[in-house]
Amino acid sequence: MPFDFGIKDIIDILLVALMLYYVYRLMKESRSLSVFGGIMVFVLVWLLVSQVFEMRLMGSILDKLVSVGVIGLVVLFQEEIRKFLYSLGGRQRFRSIAHFFKLRHHHKDEIVEDKETIMPIVMACMNMARQKVGALIVVERSVSLDDVVDTGDRIDARINQRLIENIFFKNSPLHDGAMIISKKRIKAAGCILPVSHDHDIPKELGLRHRAAMGISQESDALAIVVSEETGRISVAIRGQFRLRLSAEELESVLAKEIS
Repeated sequence: MPFDFGIKDIIDILLVALMLYYVYRLMKESRSLSVFGGIMVFVLVWLLVSQVFEMRLMGSILDKLVSVGVIGLVVLFQEEIRKFLYSLGGRQRFRSIAHFFKLRHHHKDEIVEDKETIMPIVMACMNMARQKVGALIVVERSVSLDDVVDTGDRIDARINQRLIENIFFKNSPLHDGAMIISKKRIKAAGCILPVSHDHDIPKELGLRHRAAMGISQESDALAIVVSEETGRISVAIRGQFRLRLSAEELESVLAKEIS
């Protein structure tokens, strides 16, 4: 029987290679690269035993281990799998159509309401930056942050400049955690965020920046950081930093991303 290799086989190989690349990248970011290597060795041995050498007894044992091991991997790497699925479905290109229709129906009243939401955040960040008061503000978008809200103290208050500054005042019991803003209200403060272990983050950026990066990688939230050391304002969104923002730049980012 002649060896038949067509376009379908090429697509199959490319899809498997793409899947392995994504798994490799996630394992590398989560510092589980050695686990990934061990899994690949096991899969290779399983294929050799069951498909190439056709060892029935050993192959059946490895088949059972694979079926049980898949469940174990799902439990062990549930956060990485969640992040992988979000990376597939949370890209900006999939939201562009919805954003287009949203812009078409964006009335003047909504623009004024967005201004009233954004400006207190901008003014509070600028005042805290001048006084070098550290702050971490997370703005929820389409992905729910209820699990993060539960780690802090619920507030559920209207967005107010003075309230934001008082929460992050150095002697405040909530100033070390993150503030969560959802549906144009301050939902909670003192919240704990997942910390990113990405090695590409500059070493001069502290724990607040790593927490901001972490939540931006695991959701589509926007995280604003005011540095306690330098007073500089940064924004983390979609796993990327925008550093040293002015008041106008911060307002522009917020207006574009959360309106």
